Amino acid sequence: MKNAVVSWKCSCCMLTFETNGTEEIAKCSLPDRVRLILEEGINLYRLHTNAHGRLESTKGSYEKEWVKWEKQLREVLIGDAEHLNSMQVPFESAVKQVLEQLQIIINGEYTPPSTEKRKLGLIVFAAVNLPVTEISSLLDKLVENNPKVKSFLEDKDVEPNLKKAHVTLAHKRSHGVTAVASYGHLLHQNVPVELTALLFTDEMAALEAEVGSVDGEKVIPKNEWPHITIWTGEKIAAKEANRLPQLLLEGKATRIEINPPIIISGTIEFY
Repeated sequence: MKNAVVSWKCSCCMLTFETNGTEEIAKCSLPDRVRLILEEGINLYRLHTNAHGRLESTKGSYEKEWVKWEKQLREVLIGDAEHLNSMQVPFESAVKQVLEQLQIIINGEYTPPSTEKRKLGLIVFAAVNLPVTEISSLLDKLVENNPKVKSFLEDKDVEPNLKKAHVTLAHKRSHGVTAVASYGHLLHQNVPVELTALLFTDEMAALEAEVGSVDGEKVIPKNEWPHITIWTGEKIAAKEANRLPQLLLEGKATRIEINPPIIISGTIEFY
């Protein structure tokens, strides 16, 4: 067995490792942010190859994205260097595991792995998920008590946005994979969100939000202006709502204060 090459696919991260008998084989215990940065690189590679085939990454339309990803990859790997260096087992142990798996197959006890994609690899952003009914109730009260809000919302279909009401904490494209993964320890935890104002233009509308704390830990969004997008016009992306504070300064948006502010509880989730 000394010079044999053994391939081993990790059932957790689906990476394939090889050893020639004199090396050690890695076992999978990757931190979330390492898995996420690797998955982001794979997704970027797919986008690049679909657009440019085998063209070098420095020459394609995703050049800036590659530079940004490589920088983040270095930072993540350096930050987790101690953990990654510890993720090794002796070659003999790896061979033993392979033999055990082969024996299971011979005995007819093998169960094929699920073909369901790992959720971790699909994560794009972290957010506070909020209940639709409470957001809808708040808008109804604003319509009832403020003529400007009533005039603005009376012909707007807010239902599509309310069904996915959330406050974005961090987005993989805007803030990087490490920022998204930093909320992992708060996953599924309840957190209060204070809604302080409604901002709108002819093209979009959003509720201004302030995220509270979980067990004394303040949840700080990476978004400069935390908000809940409740409506966008045709062909207007939801992310454009981030421009509302600037449009307000330019006199191109309206702000209706919610006084007193309304507090709604939601859960921190990955999407």
